[in-house]
Amino acid sequence: MDPLEMMYRVLTLEEERGWDNRAVMGGLERMLARWPAQARQQGWPEPLVRRLEDFLRTYPHWPPEERARAAHALWEEIRQAFPHAPAWQARPKPRTPEPARTEKTPPEPQRAVRGPAPARAPEWLPRGPTGLYAPVTALQFVGRRRASALARLNVETVLDLLYLFPRRYDDYSRLKPIRHLRYGEEVTVLGVVKHIDVRESRNGRLKRVEALVSDGSATIQVTWFNQTWIAQKLKEGQAVALAGKVDRYLGRLVLNNPEWEPLEEEYLHTNRIVPVYPLTRNLTQRWMRRLMRRVVPMWAKKVPDPLPAWVREQAQLPDLAWTLQQMHFPDDWEALERARNRLALEEVFMFQVALLAMREQYRKAGARVFPVDPAWLEVRLARLPFTLTGAQRRALEHILQDLTSGRPMNRLLQGDVGSGKTVVAALAMAVVTHHGAQAAMMAPTAILAEQHYRTLQKLLAGPEGPLPPEAIALLTAGTSTAARREILQGLETGRIKILVGTHALIEAPVRFQDLQLVVIDEQHRFGVRQRARLRQKGENPHLLVMTATPIPRTLALTVYADLDLSVLDEMPPGRKPVQTFLLTPVERERAYALIRREVEKGHQAFIIFPYIRTSEHEDFAHVPAALDMFPFLVEEVFPDLRLGLLHGQMRPEEKDEVMARFRDGEFHILVSTPVVEVGVDVPNATVMLIEGAERFGLAQLHQLRGRVGRGGQQAYCLLIPSTEAAAERERLQALTQIHDGFRLAELDLRQRGPGEFLGTRQAGFSTQMRFLDMLNIPLIEQGRTLAQELFRRDPTLQQPEHQHLVHYVQRLWQKGEAEVS
Repeated sequence: MDPLEMMYRVLTLEEERGWDNRAVMGGLERMLARWPAQARQQGWPEPLVRRLEDFLRTYPHWPPEERARAAHALWEEIRQAFPHAPAWQARPKPRTPEPARTEKTPPEPQRAVRGPAPARAPEWLPRGPTGLYAPVTALQFVGRRRASALARLNVETVLDLLYLFPRRYDDYSRLKPIRHLRYGEEVTVLGVVKHIDVRESRNGRLKRVEALVSDGSATIQVTWFNQTWIAQKLKEGQAVALAGKVDRYLGRLVLNNPEWEPLEEEYLHTNRIVPVYPLTRNLTQRWMRRLMRRVVPMWAKKVPDPLPAWVREQAQLPDLAWTLQQMHFPDDWEALERARNRLALEEVFMFQVALLAMREQYRKAGARVFPVDPAWLEVRLARLPFTLTGAQRRALEHILQDLTSGRPMNRLLQGDVGSGKTVVAALAMAVVTHHGAQAAMMAPTAILAEQHYRTLQKLLAGPEGPLPPEAIALLTAGTSTAARREILQGLETGRIKILVGTHALIEAPVRFQDLQLVVIDEQHRFGVRQRARLRQKGENPHLLVMTATPIPRTLALTVYADLDLSVLDEMPPGRKPVQTFLLTPVERERAYALIRREVEKGHQAFIIFPYIRTSEHEDFAHVPAALDMFPFLVEEVFPDLRLGLLHGQMRPEEKDEVMARFRDGEFHILVSTPVVEVGVDVPNATVMLIEGAERFGLAQLHQLRGRVGRGGQQAYCLLIPSTEAAAERERLQALTQIHDGFRLAELDLRQRGPGEFLGTRQAGFSTQMRFLDMLNIPLIEQGRTLAQELFRRDPTLQQPEHQHLVHYVQRLWQKGEAEVS
């Protein structure tokens, strides 16, 4: 069984058992000797492996609610690294029987509004001796049993309770006469109880309360199942309000399990937009609403507003007390939307303030200036084997301005596969080394590091290059002991000016004489601490991070706000668009025929599968997998061709060897999982066949497509989904029509959320943004503008009205969630 699937099964079994640490005999800590080792064999990023080790080591010491949070957070990180991993399914019911309920959960919503993440005390409010941080047991009607249930919802204090927002809202504000009711409507009915009775089913297991309610226009039957206490509360002749969904029984309209209350009570549950809260054992909607009605009016006005008055005035935002009141008990849909927008803008503004504050703090240290002689630069450009595109020239100008500014460069260079990022980085390294300093370039895989090393040797070394060949070195886990010793010595003496490598660069023995430029390729493959460790090997060096994943503008404005952005949106001359076709599974033979024709022309092909092997889990069923299909492809489809196999369970040196042999032409076809997404150039490859294409994001498919056609020949990308569902085919059809990576990235963001693009960039981003719609560009730009205005008014954040913002920045700095490196 795939270890990833085994991990998923164990964690979901834990959830089913109520997080009792018994899904594995001896406890999950017994897996410490197995799972991390298997993860490393599969090529997991080292930060994720260490995260897994920490999880297994500390899991037995947590209470069940902490175990649940940690497991879900870990799995989300795994899915960001491995999009083919199954999504966490709806939580199963615990095996332990639930206590009998006295009330029924409300009906399904007629109109739902996307709910935020679970409760979380605001980061901007310092803890202290205040009633807001009093435990919920200090509230009337909240005993230990209810407090324990609330703790499972992350609610431990009064403040947590205020931020436990409804997960949706049901609209019961539309009163209708009974004679005008229609099947399927969500309505509120006012009437008088004409008759009420308790009946039993034939086997005696089910009891139901049946009532006839009339409003003068007509009469309707109302039924509650297994809630016999209602018969004690409701009396004939009593006026009531009923809210629920109109159903049909034996041809008559009925109301089943509606919310109800006497007419003389305030309409908390009926005749209004009704909040529907997240629940757990021992909590009911009625009890939650009554508790919130007592707590919110009293305590919402005591929560300090983190937004300065000038921000609220300039952005025309309501105050926090009104916002919290409307989030729990909205007057109407317009008020609810205004409250949500206030909280969304607050999130953007606070996060932008944190990033800009940290960026300013980093820049205060200053950086060495590297002036550029225009004549020297022109010589370097003239000796390149090609002419830079306009986008490359613009990016280079940005970088040269950074290097001469006296402030450390902190720039993100993004562009599609093959857009020429390495050339721009090489010229930046040439500038730094021209002044006698050193540069380092870190790549996620050994074979990609080797490719960069060869490119730099070609561009910067040799008779016409600015550096001798021995001044550029390659350091990976596979470097021999003797070569490693020589490289380390050359770095300390300054003989080696450019070091290219993998994670080996951040090891303790690696010490530079004068590191002034750090270049990180495919930056989302590294954790923030890894990037910081490389940066710390120099004295406030310049930083250039590169990615082939097109980042939507909204994410660039938020999560990457601390980075200056340069975009390579032009492809080098001679690159033809990869022709992309969407095939059905029964058309697979056409794909094989095209591969054979291209191989006969002397070209090569990739065949990509989403999984290593077929799993018995339903999420993996019927999806072709690499290990399962490889023998069939070798023996039945291409018996006369040479095929190689590559997947994540192979050791790094094995993967590098297979990829190198494919690059050198030993294999006609490479059968692989998505590990080639970040890989070596194979200019001779012209076909990319992707099986189970619906299992990939559009951005990932676009990157895989960019692996072919690098040699200038016409290339083809063939997408074969494992199902023919209309929605999936419609989504994949976009790839056949759109070759602009940024447009595809926007589509991916709309369909799959920001996780596809974030990687390990911001560990806490998903928990920070509870209300923000990442496609709301005007709101994001407004938050960014307000944050910039804040620093113009108060560059050091010393004014009293900005102290909540200072606390928020400090909290994020301590947690490392906005690490600028």
